[in-house]
Amino acid sequence: MMTEQRRGATVSPGPGMDRHLDRPARPWWRRGTVLVAAAVLLGALALWRWLPASGSTDVAAADLETAVVTPSAFADYLPVRATVAPRVTTLVGVLAGGQVERLLVQDGAMVTTGQPLATLANPELRLDVLTREAQIASQLGGVAGEGLGIERSSLDRAAQVSQAEYDLIKARRDLAIRRQLHQGGFLSDAGVQSYQEEADFRQRRLAQLRAGRAAEARITATQSARLADTQARLSGNLAAVRSGLEALVVRAPAGGRLTNFALQPGQTLKPGDPAGQVDSEGSWKLEADVDEYHLGRVAVGQPARTGTGTGAGTGAVVSKVLPAVKDGRFRVELVFDGRGDRAVPAGLNRGQTLDIRITLGRTAPALVAPVGGWLQSGGGSSVFVVDADGDHARRRRIRTGRRNPEQVELLSGLAAGDRIVTSDTASVKGDVINIR
Repeated sequence: MMTEQRRGATVSPGPGMDRHLDRPARPWWRRGTVLVAAAVLLGALALWRWLPASGSTDVAAADLETAVVTPSAFADYLPVRATVAPRVTTLVGVLAGGQVERLLVQDGAMVTTGQPLATLANPELRLDVLTREAQIASQLGGVAGEGLGIERSSLDRAAQVSQAEYDLIKARRDLAIRRQLHQGGFLSDAGVQSYQEEADFRQRRLAQLRAGRAAEARITATQSARLADTQARLSGNLAAVRSGLEALVVRAPAGGRLTNFALQPGQTLKPGDPAGQVDSEGSWKLEADVDEYHLGRVAVGQPARTGTGTGAGTGAVVSKVLPAVKDGRFRVELVFDGRGDRAVPAGLNRGQTLDIRITLGRTAPALVAPVGGWLQSGGGSSVFVVDADGDHARRRRIRTGRRNPEQVELLSGLAAGDRIVTSDTASVKGDVINIR
């Protein structure tokens, strides 16, 4: 029996003509141990390449937004959306309680100062006013009676003085006649003496009446002043009592447009209840809520521009800054600057919104970067800077300055030409981004 010979094998003679074929030696690189070692090495390399190192995060390049830091002119302004509001708003209050009897105007109407808006019914108030009016009128009558008594006493004193003056004149005339008769020898000394005593008595009587009249005049002046003061106060009280009925008429406290006037006939109101408000028509202000980041930079007197109309818009100025922060925002008020034909835009309505730009500072050269999610995630104190090879981005501490809606001013930590990650990196763990 013959066996097939393999090419390149050595044939050794043996019994039955069979020959042993030697297997050639296997190359070293095909040995099992070498292959296993190579597979382990390749697996380690793959793990090193694709698994993130400690303190780094893998992010797809398509998910990252980047921008280059450049020197540019920085416009220091703040855009906000403002709401049109009346510059002066006067509340309409209810002075006396009662039931709404009649409405005289409708909500939204133009009113003038003091114009009646509604009438109220209050029978108890009317009765109380009439009672108090009668009491005060009685007191005024008493005061008038006292004044009349003082005047009558003064007239009586004046009449007494006049009578005493007349009596003195008559006594002196009789005395003169008696003296002439005495000189002619027709009358004795005793006849003249009685007339002399009568004239002296009338003289003393007149002096006493005049002195009493002067003292009485001083007392009367004091009493008259007090009575006049009392009468004035009672008259004021009477006017106030009568005005209680006037309080049943709700009037406009100022001229303008009546708003929020929602009274209904039959509605019961209490003193002090709001009945509406009067807005200054044609005199407007702007109210805007601003992020608390700008609280230290917005100040009274800063200029602003609205976005309405054509050209540069209408000029305005910050008139009030309310520093109370609510929900991360504070409020500012602006008024139109009142210059030129465009002092106040035409056709404004309460509640309308306008886009305005508040100028915070001058436009000046600066190193800037575009705004983005990196400002929220890094707080403006750090940013990821892309390496030159573009495979990694590393966190770097920086310092930022002013901001506007498009740019942020870079004060330190970056140089012109640096490429930074501008997208939100809040989900990045560690200080290195592996860009895949």
